[in-house]
Amino acid sequence: MSARPHVTLPATAGQAAVDLPAIGQGTWFMGEGLAPRRDEVRALQQGLELGLSLIDTAEMYAEGGAEEVVGEALVGRRDRAFLVSKAYPWNAGRDSAIAACERSLQRLGTDYLDLYLLHWPGSIPLEETLEAFQRLQEAGKIRRFGVSNFDVDELAAFHGLPGGEACAVNQVLYHLGSRGIDYALRPWMRERGMPLMAYCPLAQAGRLRRDLLGQPALREVAGELGATPAQVLLAWAIRAQAGQREVIAIPKAVQPEHVEQNAKALDILLDDASLARLEAAFPAPTRKLPLDIV
Repeated sequence: MSARPHVTLPATAGQAAVDLPAIGQGTWFMGEGLAPRRDEVRALQQGLELGLSLIDTAEMYAEGGAEEVVGEALVGRRDRAFLVSKAYPWNAGRDSAIAACERSLQRLGTDYLDLYLLHWPGSIPLEETLEAFQRLQEAGKIRRFGVSNFDVDELAAFHGLPGGEACAVNQVLYHLGSRGIDYALRPWMRERGMPLMAYCPLAQAGRLRRDLLGQPALREVAGELGATPAQVLLAWAIRAQAGQREVIAIPKAVQPEHVEQNAKALDILLDDASLARLEAAFPAPTRKLPLDIV
């Protein structure tokens, strides 16, 4: 693999370790008619061309519509993508999770997922979900499994089940303006070598994103680097800590210039001075905070 920033998923269940670019592609709100479908398809294909091989989607997104967009984008390109999807928590039973995965595979036009996640904790016992994931893995329907929106206690409970240590990732909200996981969750994951997938790495659309992108320290650092504030946010999210690079950011983009900017963010290196300025403007939490979820 190139020297561009990447995160390694450890070997598991007959699967070799895999290096993934530290920036992938999100698809939340695709398939909802907010942009022309052809533009969404083209954006994902452009991202693949630029090396953003991880594509994240979910059965929740447009009730399967986003998966259909991804499936169209991957026609003739499946082997170039690391494909991730997620199951609703009410579809996470020992049989319902298998049925949900089959539906996702059909919409995506593929016979396997590289990674399948439980979208958030629900009322179905985690033992059932893990059993279903293991069965899907044994059947070759998924290559790895993981979770999303799990805080420390929930993640520890899943990880502590027989076979739960194979949990490949935890996908949570994480950006410069939402750093709650830096206090407890991220250190717990780092100790166990579990990578993090960061959704909404540019913050949620709307006022929160506008306020974050307009923050003076962020804009100053971006100006000095000849980058956009959004690119600095991505570079910050995927920064190495304690000598390890463990975060994969998954911004969504439809406009060609945004896809290109996201890919170029892989080449932005934040020096210690820039990181210190951002840290001063957006300090890490000093206590445990509730998990930020949208």
